Amino acid sequence: MKKDMRYLCYPFMRESASTVDFEIRTDSLTTRIGEAIAVNDIPQIVEDLRYLQPMVYHLNGSVRGKLAITEQDLAELSDLYDRYVAEVKDQIDQFVLPQGTHGACILHVCRSEVKKSVRALHHVTLEREVPEHLMDYTNLLANVFFVMAVYANKQHGVDEITFVSKSYPTKRMKKKETHS
Repeated sequence: MKKDMRYLCYPFMRESASTVDFEIRTDSLTTRIGEAIAVNDIPQIVEDLRYLQPMVYHLNGSVRGKLAITEQDLAELSDLYDRYVAEVKDQIDQFVLPQGTHGACILHVCRSEVKKSVRALHHVTLEREVPEHLMDYTNLLANVFFVMAVYANKQHGVDEITFVSKSYPTKRMKKKETHS
């Protein structure tokens, strides 16, 4: 009797460990990074995405298998973040809406996917020990996608749109008292 192959492709779907949810989240992220590569026309962004895509699979494996993400990888991601921040620091001093070019919008989707991965990784930490630098790497990755999205918009002359929350008041600077 021939087995139905549809059920052999995804045996992990029957697992209940939170590592499975993390694997699903990071798989979704790598797929979105592939989409971002396909729609971005800025060579530096494409090069950096081609570097990041396999790193996300290494992140996945670092939780479910052998530790593949190192402190050095975290340092390199930090350098990547700093490089983009240097380019967009004037555009990121306020909270901005996820909008702009198609490429920037997909990078914002990647940022959102990373945030879901952060939550999934948090759930893993409730079940087992996870090296701290993996959580740091995942959190920083969300910030990298944010600054890449802003950079993509800047390269295409698209202005960021500041979001002003009605729920969270902005901090106001205290006026210095003058004494006469």
